[in-house]
Amino acid sequence: MTLHANLVVARAAGFRLAADLTIEPGQVVALLGPNGAGKTTALRALAGLVPLTAGAVRLDDDTWDEPPGVFVPTEHRPLGVVFQDYLLFNHMTALDNVAFGLRARGTDRVAARATARLWLDKVGLGDHTDAKPRALSGGQAQRVALARALATDPRLLLLDEPLAALDASTRVHIRAELGRHLADYGGHTLLVTHDPLDAMVLADHLVIIEHGAVVQQGPPARVARQPRTDYVAQLVGLNLYRGAAGDTVVTLDAGAGGGELTIAEPATGPVHVAFPPTAVSLHPEPPAGGPRNCWPVTVTHVEQHAHTVRVRLDGAPPVLADVTPATVAELHLRPGTPLWAGVKATEITTYPS
Repeated sequence: MTLHANLVVARAAGFRLAADLTIEPGQVVALLGPNGAGKTTALRALAGLVPLTAGAVRLDDDTWDEPPGVFVPTEHRPLGVVFQDYLLFNHMTALDNVAFGLRARGTDRVAARATARLWLDKVGLGDHTDAKPRALSGGQAQRVALARALATDPRLLLLDEPLAALDASTRVHIRAELGRHLADYGGHTLLVTHDPLDAMVLADHLVIIEHGAVVQQGPPARVARQPRTDYVAQLVGLNLYRGAAGDTVVTLDAGAGGGELTIAEPATGPVHVAFPPTAVSLHPEPPAGGPRNCWPVTVTHVEQHAHTVRVRLDGAPPVLADVTPATVAELHLRPGTPLWAGVKATEITTYPS
């Protein structure tokens, strides 16, 4: 059974979400976008917390929302939700938190608690059944929230930034554990996140929205290789430009900073060109016999980025470069430093825009 959602939601502030989502059984779809793009609105519309203005939400033959005549309230939709702050009931034990959804759906107390106990065992918290939320770590609270969502055997699982509240060290472990549970879940999963690593690790399919509209979607590897907007390029850490190709030369759009880039394979017409910051070499003078692409730049910003240093450079085009701390010292990199940037044509990926 496939979930088809044509989500159209108009808000009073003038924002309008118009996005199509399709989720197959057993599939994890990640919804990414900048703040204010409409991610939470989409999740709330699927959950029935925000009614559609137009469009429809259907799971196989069941219609959950199709204005003006059909609207199934949240409590009657077969779904589970894990919120960013988990929303556990502080006065209840972990066991009763997990049993809550079952009890709300009419399961008797004994059966609900027995199922809850099984789910706490599944998420590795069988010895924390009597713990209250305040006695749990962030990772443990996340697992209780996941167990509560899955205990009701939902057809749709909604994850709203499920790892955002965790510290970096806990996040790595819980992300791997969440991935294992999602692999065992046969229903439909929508993961809303701003973290590209969460999306790349957990999702089978990415949907990127900006300003309320889908701008790109596809398997994570393809999206990472061929970003189509500046936001996506920033997510996956690539330099991205648009331009017009003629043979092995791409004339970049003025909005991208202008300039030209030589590419390895001939192309024609509107294209995107992309390359990683690690492909950019920096030189105090124009390199003799070096990269086929070389142009003058000026350092605008230097910042630590993972295990390297990311340098932002203004030029035609502007570019990001990842260098070692030794390079920073050798070239005396600081805002205002003039340099030359170089990129080999073979490092550049070109694809139709």
